[in-house]
Amino acid sequence: MTTEGHIAALERRHQELDRQIQTEMQSSRFDDLTIAALKRKKLEVKDELSKFSMTTQ
Repeated sequence: MTTEGHIAALERRHQELDRQIQTEMQSSRFDDLTIAALKRKKLEVKDELSKFSMTTQ
């Protein structure tokens, strides 16, 4: 996979995690631990995206 392809995949994953978080928070019985885990994963993806953007500049 090219760097651009990897970045695009990470961006899609970041957006998907955001949608999952929003869906979970709108649930009447949302789980704080699940939301925290999703947010942690989203942050990890964001950190990886930041690393790639720094190396491509």
